[in-house]
Amino acid sequence: MTTARLAVLKFFALLFLLPGLAGLIVSAMISTHYLDTMPRWPAPEVNRVVPRGIHGTTVYQTPAEDRDLDVIEGASVGVFLFGLVLGVVYLEQWGALQSRLAEDESELAENPR
Repeated sequence: MTTARLAVLKFFALLFLLPGLAGLIVSAMISTHYLDTMPRWPAPEVNRVVPRGIHGTTVYQTPAEDRDLDVIEGASVGVFLFGLVLGVVYLEQWGALQSRLAEDESELAENPR
């Protein structure tokens, strides 16, 4: 793999890793906000009937809030894991390129022209 392709692979790995990590941070912030503001018992009059366990405490939210937070968490994990896989592939390819360069250097040192 050429260095230009490695640079592209690194770019895409970071392109997915960083937003995935940001999404995980945002979902953690939303969960913390829910913990502080949501009722700890069902409130059918405002449709807060869906339980969510946050740090060992159960709060009740609306079905829409539950769905939205689930989507944010799931998408963030997926994007982050995809970026992580690309990063591992990048590191593997970079290591292979470095070992080939080292072999080429040793061959040149053994067989000077």
